[in-house]
Amino acid sequence: MLSINPKEIEIPKLHRYLLGSVGPRPIAFASTIDSKGNINLAPFSFFNVFSANPPIMIFSPARSGRTNQSKDTYNNVKEVPEVVINVVTHDMVHQMSLASSPYDSDVSEFEKSGFTSLESDMITPPRVKESPVQFECKVNEIIELGDQGGAGNLVICEVVRIHVMESLLDENQMIDQHKIDLISRMGGNWYCRADKNSMFEIQKPITTCGIGFDALPIDIRNSSILTGNDLGQLAGIEQLPNETDVNEYKLLELSELFLSLEEDAVQLEIEIHKRAQDLLKRNLLEEAWLTLLSFNN
Repeated sequence: MLSINPKEIEIPKLHRYLLGSVGPRPIAFASTIDSKGNINLAPFSFFNVFSANPPIMIFSPARSGRTNQSKDTYNNVKEVPEVVINVVTHDMVHQMSLASSPYDSDVSEFEKSGFTSLESDMITPPRVKESPVQFECKVNEIIELGDQGGAGNLVICEVVRIHVMESLLDENQMIDQHKIDLISRMGGNWYCRADKNSMFEIQKPITTCGIGFDALPIDIRNSSILTGNDLGQLAGIEQLPNETDVNEYKLLELSELFLSLEEDAVQLEIEIHKRAQDLLKRNLLEEAWLTLLSFNN
């Protein structure tokens, strides 16, 4: 494994290592205004949400690694501590990329990139009409992380108004993750698209407690077929199926497999583990456990 001392490599190379490995990163498409009324619109992937009470988002317009100049966005929020954070969807990605061009501070990226400005309700900077979710924010604090090229500036924003396109909402008036079609940044020129082909669902163990790796039977934990990810999924079950359910499942679902390999216990175990792995891929956790436990029943 390559081991790197950040202090011993050039900043541009360090920057590429950081951005190439930490991702995908959500994008804050930030609209700001200076004290003269000049509007700026720029994307930042050093961004996330950090609190719900109060609702806090933080993004970082870093100093240029080439010129050590501060971003117009940073200069604007120092003068007028307000910002709209607009989310970015796949339908907007090329226009958003165009807005990241180094235009002069008196040039409107709204005009250059073809976006439509909407008046905000509670702050001065405008919203991006094409963005399906817009967060009007007051800037609570700016933390400067350094004064050299590549140094970040944490802009800590409190959300004071949220605008959501109704077409994104599900029957519970929540944002449907299959409708919002967000994009995010990877390293270099690469992006990610969060659509049905890239998303998958895992139930959060917030109110449940899985049995854990240490409770897995030794033969399962040492499987040559099941991966660490498979074992993590298996270890998430709260309680193992009882012996009656295992025997019933074995009789109804696995009898042919057991009959075909009754003289070859090693191959039978391999096939059992392969079948369980396939069930896990389909999120059929209980069936996977019933399959695995049938081998020793």
